[in-house]
Amino acid sequence: MESSSNNQKLFGTTIVSVRKGDSVVIAGDGQVTIGTQVIKSSAKKVRRIGTNKDILVGFAGATADAFTLLERLESNLEKYSNQLMRACVELVKDFRTDKYLRKLESMMLVADRQHSFTVTGAGDVLEPEDGIMSIGSGGTFALAAARALALHTQLDATQIAMESLKIASELCIYTNDRFVVETLKI
Repeated sequence: MESSSNNQKLFGTTIVSVRKGDSVVIAGDGQVTIGTQVIKSSAKKVRRIGTNKDILVGFAGATADAFTLLERLESNLEKYSNQLMRACVELVKDFRTDKYLRKLESMMLVADRQHSFTVTGAGDVLEPEDGIMSIGSGGTFALAAARALALHTQLDATQIAMESLKIASELCIYTNDRFVVETLKI
C-alpha cells in the first residue's frame, strides 16, 4: 500500500491471486506501515463482494483510493447484474471522463468463477495468461513464487497463494504473515 500522507509514504500489502484446478483464490497480508512504523498488522484487504458474495477482491494502494475503486466496482456489479468483466470494463471507461479517478493510487485484484483481473487506478483492466497475478509492495516476490510453485509442485491454489505470501513476507519488510484468504470453487 502506498500513498502520500503528510509527506510520508504509507506502505504495505501483498495481494496474490491463483487460479488452478477447481479453485480461484485471492489472499493478502494485513500490514500497514507509515515510514518505519507498523500502524496496523491485521488490516483486511481481501473480501467477497457481489450479489451472492461470489466475487473475490483484494486491494493495495492508498486506502481511500482503494475504497473508491471498490465502491465503483460494487456499483457497476449491481448495474450490470453481477457480470464481473462488464463491471470492470465500465469502471475503466469512467477513467476516460472522470479526472478524479485518473489520479487514484490504488490497484485491485478481482476474480469470479470465470475471470481474474487486475484493475488499476490508472484505468487498466488486465487478465493474466496463467491465472496468477499479484500487486503491492511484495507483489513481485509473491508472483515469482506462485508461478514457480504452480509449475513445479502439485500444490492446490490455496496452498500456492499461502506459500507465495509466506515467501513475500520473508523478503518484503512491508508484508507480514497475517494472511486473509478467500476461495471460490469453479
